[in-house]
Amino acid sequence: MDEQLKKQLEIAATKVRMGVIEGVYNAKAGHPGGSLSVADTLTYLYNNRMNVDPANPEMADRDRLVLSKGHTAPALYACLAHRGFFPVEELKTLRKIDSRLQGHPVRGKVPGVDMSTGSLGQGISAACGMALSGKISNDTYKVYAVLGDGEIQEGQVWEAAMFAAHYQLDNLVAVVDNNGLQIDGKIGDVMSPYPIDEKFAAFGWHVIVINGHDFDEIEKAFNEAETVLNKPTVIIQRSTKGKGVSFMENQCGWHGKAPNAEEYAKAMEELNAHLAELEA
Repeated sequence: MDEQLKKQLEIAATKVRMGVIEGVYNAKAGHPGGSLSVADTLTYLYNNRMNVDPANPEMADRDRLVLSKGHTAPALYACLAHRGFFPVEELKTLRKIDSRLQGHPVRGKVPGVDMSTGSLGQGISAACGMALSGKISNDTYKVYAVLGDGEIQEGQVWEAAMFAAHYQLDNLVAVVDNNGLQIDGKIGDVMSPYPIDEKFAAFGWHVIVINGHDFDEIEKAFNEAETVLNKPTVIIQRSTKGKGVSFMENQCGWHGKAPNAEEYAKAMEELNAHLAELEA
């Protein structure tokens, strides 16, 4: 990847992380940990991969994104806001009464949201339906689905995996955010889904494993996915829960709680310092 582009993406991802912290802090509720771990991939998709238009969010040939791990809506909202779908200042209204930024994404309320999600396991099924529709209609759009590694403990995920392979949905790319933690602890202790790569391969998927915080690897993976024919692709990204905020990293306690005023100030100080370093 071009170094200038990489720097631009790193700056954008840092601003997305700041948006996550801003939203969750003002809401006094939300899910920062998994939002921060998936921020780089969402930033890449919205800024350098997906065919979307903030001025026309419902255009027929747009690429679709389904945030199957819907509780990480703060990251999706921050990406959409910084991409121009709605004002960045609106991120502070997360989960407020009368705000369109609900705790989980709702289609029809927020420009750019393609599927209402939150009940884990269901988003990937909806993404399969979108992809199959595209195949039947000979449409050119791609469908991207982002799942949590704890989410794939759900049986419905594997029904969808079987469906996608059966219908040869090569216009579908799933991303599993493998940060290793869920609300109750390590995914390997709660209900191990490992080996994730071998499971998807056994279901007939093309499998790619990457570092989810390396834009070179992220781009290489999505480029590879473009070349795959007659089968869906899954990108298993190894990531750090809470990435970018030192005291949140690799802490399952930050799965679903908001920072207090002191923690908010510390998190924003760290992110602002990183942003200043990138922009220097």
